[in-house]
Amino acid sequence: MGRVPTLYATSDLHVTHTGNEAHVDVIRPDTPEDWLLVAGDVGERLNTVVDTLAQLRRRFATVVWVPGNHELWTTAKDPDQASGRPRYDELVRRCREIGVLTPEDEFPVWPYADRPLTIAPLFVLYDYSWRTPSAQGASLAEALRQAREAGVVCTDEYLLGHEPYAGRAEWCEDRLTLSEKRLAEIPADHETVLLSHWPLHRHPTAPLYYPEFAMWCGTTRTEDWHLRFRARLAVYGHLHIPRTTYADGVRFEEVSLGYPREWRRRARGPVAFRQVLTSD
Repeated sequence: MGRVPTLYATSDLHVTHTGNEAHVDVIRPDTPEDWLLVAGDVGERLNTVVDTLAQLRRRFATVVWVPGNHELWTTAKDPDQASGRPRYDELVRRCREIGVLTPEDEFPVWPYADRPLTIAPLFVLYDYSWRTPSAQGASLAEALRQAREAGVVCTDEYLLGHEPYAGRAEWCEDRLTLSEKRLAEIPADHETVLLSHWPLHRHPTAPLYYPEFAMWCGTTRTEDWHLRFRARLAVYGHLHIPRTTYADGVRFEEVSLGYPREWRRRARGPVAFRQVLTSD
């Protein structure tokens, strides 16, 4: 009897970091029907992101991608200087050219489950609402000041453009409205796999060395989505803390590879991708 199809996931490949690119070669299916979820932060340069996704698409039956903050950075070394929403739109356009699904496409249904299981790729950003106790109720400027005083400021503040929105929080608001509408349209008899770069629930941020960094990790608006939208599983990255956790009985999988300085410290070494579901 042949192997059953598997749903795999990866994130935070950061392929431009020396030592990471080779790990893309090990991300391969066991069967021609296997799918791969990519939870963002493939890299910073548009061409590098698309070329890497194209490699993966040639191997897997279906590849579903969501953007991370690094794909949305506009760096001096990238020949493509698109910023903000135009950059995201260009990534979506190029993904469609290579047959990779995005948050703007029809949500696919994993065909090997015991009941309908919709894969929901989500791009929702963050709105700075995950605060430390001392920053609760304070202005954003004060929360950012406290973070700087603690020694942590996300590079997004310098490289992640938000055009045409007034700020990243406003872009997040727009994405939340759009995503909630699309999730609500999933048939009621379907379970879901929620795929996002940023965690949808705050509990995975608990181990952060700098708790102030949680501001750049999500939004309170999504913290019940795993219940409201019948998630069997939530897949995310961003934190570089690969592990399995649970909230309200729902499994959360952080599937990042992370930077070489991080995976070299782990006893198990680099894990480029993980099995998150098999056919029932």
